[in-house]
Amino acid sequence: MGAELLKTDRDETSKELSNSIDPFALTLHNHGIELKRARTTILQVNVGLLCNLACNHCHLNAGPHSKEVMDSRTMGEIAAFAKRGQFDVVDITGGAPELNGDMVGFLELLSGLGATLMFRSNLTVLTDDHHHDLLESCRRHRVVIVGSLPSLNTGQLEAQRGAGVLEKSITALKKLNSIGYGRPASGLQLDLVSNPTGAFLPASQQQTEKKFRVDLEKKWGIVFSNLYTFANVPLGRFRRWLLASGNFDKYMQKLASSFNPCTVGGLMCQRLVSVSWDGFVYDCDFNLAAGMPWGGAKNHVSTMEGPPPPGTPVAVSDHCYACSAGAGFT
Repeated sequence: MGAELLKTDRDETSKELSNSIDPFALTLHNHGIELKRARTTILQVNVGLLCNLACNHCHLNAGPHSKEVMDSRTMGEIAAFAKRGQFDVVDITGGAPELNGDMVGFLELLSGLGATLMFRSNLTVLTDDHHHDLLESCRRHRVVIVGSLPSLNTGQLEAQRGAGVLEKSITALKKLNSIGYGRPASGLQLDLVSNPTGAFLPASQQQTEKKFRVDLEKKWGIVFSNLYTFANVPLGRFRRWLLASGNFDKYMQKLASSFNPCTVGGLMCQRLVSVSWDGFVYDCDFNLAAGMPWGGAKNHVSTMEGPPPPGTPVAVSDHCYACSAGAGFT
């Protein structure tokens, strides 16, 4: 079902945008920009769409009923690919990657490669005591944890993610702090990411980090390493919400009018390769969601000698405006 949803999103998005804004590829051309790959240093692995939440902003339609979950065989193929590719960073995402039952073993496979390991979490899953072994593995291998926390406003956060999410997120952050995460002396990095709770661009990253740092420590005694902001990408569930609320055209026009050519050089798709739960290769997680494989055809990691070579064109579509608007999304 997930693959069918992604295809429907891609087809409908192309049709709806045709008369609304200039295609992203044309905007690049008009600015004299070619979006091509540099040396690929980051391997991003989407281990599945299974998630305990069904957030309104999710570009992947992840949720509790998703069946797309990476198996141990694919994990082994990805670990072999990571060894061949000699990546600097391996970035694990989902869905909620905690819900993949093979996650501890996957971290063990990756831990000997010499790459920095990153683990993305919606935080609420970590309140479950069943994930003690996973947290211990993250701590032992000094995995960077990136926690998603769109807002500290209860009403805004629950409108996007559901009832009780702020309380669970705070509980999870306290748990992470208790084992050293976010505390400078520990060397265990805890980063937060925040995205808008509606159809608008994110506030200043510097100001948002300052507010989160003050509020989290003052109200709950919580500390963290860094905070990053990003715009919501008009794919998946967020795109359907934009359409249902009558905000789609306005949001796309806002993204397109905020295009900043200075952001293009830092876009992650030039240095990152994303692998889906079934082992296929994409330029980024958003192209994965849009069903746009790297190179225009489905390539499996088991068949690739290494990462996409420098100079390879990056597949683009109009959802790319979200990464290049304002301060951009690296």
